[in-house]
Amino acid sequence: MPQKFIYRPPTGVPPLVYQDDHLLAVDKPTGLLSNPGRAPETHDCALSRLTDAYGELWLIHRLDCDTSGLLLLARTKQAERELKKQLQARQIQKTYEAIAQGELKQDTGEIREPLGPQTDNPPFQQVSANGKTALTRYRVLARANGNTRLALYPHTGRTHQLRVHMAWLGHPLLGDAFYGRAESYTRLCLHARALQLNHPTDMTPLSLETDCPF
Repeated sequence: MPQKFIYRPPTGVPPLVYQDDHLLAVDKPTGLLSNPGRAPETHDCALSRLTDAYGELWLIHRLDCDTSGLLLLARTKQAERELKKQLQARQIQKTYEAIAQGELKQDTGEIREPLGPQTDNPPFQQVSANGKTALTRYRVLARANGNTRLALYPHTGRTHQLRVHMAWLGHPLLGDAFYGRAESYTRLCLHARALQLNHPTDMTPLSLETDCPF
């Protein structure tokens, strides 16, 4: 099994990207959990830091610990219900930026491979005929130094979906200690760059974006 990086995220509250009376969006750093687990060492996470700073919040979605980028939280139960409804209906559009090992030949494409857990090796996931439907679309942004910078558009939200799909394609993400070669980079090169959604109160379109840090 590859050695997993132990990233050390910056201390303090993740920087705000958007704030109003109904929701928050922050730029989560790599190495910081989205929400706490059962173990005491997982209690330091984006949700706990933000709750300390802003009061009660509800997490709308999660990012892998090693993935950086936009994290969306509701400030009211009504906003939580509406945003999760949009998420379940796949009305929230997500754009990730990544660097993959090797140069992809096609400028655009999609990966339709079902995903499921490696039952004897959690939390690893795998392409599996018995898995859940998963769809990832991609677009090449640049090719350099034998690698490819990509925009990734997940239509579904399976665990580790982008990482597993890219590894299955033969182009694992740089710094991916689970599905690639961790020694190839100092962090996982996967960043949740943009979100498009409807505001939970008046349904006006809301577009959020952060700069990619790698």
